[in-house]
Amino acid sequence: MKLGLSPTLVKQSLASHSWVGVLVGALMYLVCLSGTLAVFYPEFERWEQPDVRESTDFDPAAVEAAYRDIVAGGEPVTHHMFVSLPTPEMPRTSISSENRGWFLHPDGRLGPEVGHDWTHMLINLHLYLHLPSTFGMVVVSALGALLCGLVISGFLAHPRLFKDAFLLRLGGSRHLEQADIHNRLSVWGAPFHMMIGITGAYFGLAALMSLVLASAYFDGDTDALSAAAFGAEPALNQAPRAPAIARAIEETRRVAPEARPFYVTIEDADVPEEQYMIVGARHAGRLIWAEQYRFDAAGNYLGKVGFSDGEAGRQAIFSVYRLHFGHFGGLGVKLLYLVLGLALTVVSVTGINVWLARRRGRDRLNDLWAGFVWGAPPALGLTAIAQVLLGIPSTAVFWIALALAMAWAVTIRDETAAGRRLQGLTAAILLLLVAGYALRFGADALGSVPLAVNAALAAAAVVFAWAAGRGRERPAAAAQPTR
Repeated sequence: MKLGLSPTLVKQSLASHSWVGVLVGALMYLVCLSGTLAVFYPEFERWEQPDVRESTDFDPAAVEAAYRDIVAGGEPVTHHMFVSLPTPEMPRTSISSENRGWFLHPDGRLGPEVGHDWTHMLINLHLYLHLPSTFGMVVVSALGALLCGLVISGFLAHPRLFKDAFLLRLGGSRHLEQADIHNRLSVWGAPFHMMIGITGAYFGLAALMSLVLASAYFDGDTDALSAAAFGAEPALNQAPRAPAIARAIEETRRVAPEARPFYVTIEDADVPEEQYMIVGARHAGRLIWAEQYRFDAAGNYLGKVGFSDGEAGRQAIFSVYRLHFGHFGGLGVKLLYLVLGLALTVVSVTGINVWLARRRGRDRLNDLWAGFVWGAPPALGLTAIAQVLLGIPSTAVFWIALALAMAWAVTIRDETAAGRRLQGLTAAILLLLVAGYALRFGADALGSVPLAVNAALAAAAVVFAWAAGRGRERPAAAAQPTR
């Protein structure tokens, strides 16, 4: 099948596709790599703290008593206070302020402090690229919008895309090899890529979109738009009291017996006269993140927002998160997102590889790119060793390690050798991480989730070691002049 497109349109589409891809390829690579791993952030959180007692059972009265103990113990009450209830995916109960949190034992006693710093570093890399949150979210969301443009321009730039859907020329010309990998993965993954681009663009561009929609439909009143989309805040004037968390949970079970509560948020907790509670509950078979049931401080039911059965737009808004991260359908969907996410990561890399291969000769940009691409995996491995095993903040570790990998690749002036050695380094770091984890946590490392994560890390180490060894067997490319 050949698309009937004019040669001029094809040429213009190819040019725009190439330049947009070059401009965003490096950032897209980091966002895609970290996002693929972030699909498993619940498993990583449990892996980070394997010594926390887990159970899907909890006593609402004990949770409320623990909340009161934390506040009475002098913990400052922040604007939002959070209670996480156990689920099969995250069988842990915790209470948190905006600054710190504690796990609860099944009987309600306070357990260790919540410490998911490495997982949060990974998520922040995906959501913000470690930039200031508001600016970083806009940058990453713009990449989502550009990804949609790349998908469309890629189809327009390759009228033989469907005819060549199974063409894969490996082992010959680097330009053809990288182009075929890029085009094949792009074609077969296009629906997934568009979905990721659209949902990713929503997170950061929603604020900008709200200004337009508020102007068009609510006379510029953004608060009215927010109320229409997410529900208006209840107007309360009540006597100050501790929030009746247990009653709110029990009332949710009564008004929605088919739903499963999995969090409670105390809104305006630092203003007792206005505070109210949101009980988030999951509805089986629904893509929405949660339905929100609202209660005053005494636990009196105020109503629900309507994410489960309200207007279609409201339901769609609260479905974006689970759709973007693949948190629906269980482990099978997560593994599918892993495969498709890795494919999109490869597409980001091979797009730049094609552009580099088309240039005459080579220069330091080739070396920098090799150090950037193959330096990111060992940098992430080092962050896990630093944060999880040694308690060293990991954000700076990542960027320093990545910068050192790029600088080293420039010094040896051989991107093939640089990639091969960094692959071998990644394998060594991952094996060191697994061994260090076993020594650090002992018997707790044998729990189901920690064992599964460590097995996956060991398998990844084997793959990287194989890739490094395979690179040694391939004949070195003919030297090209350095400009």
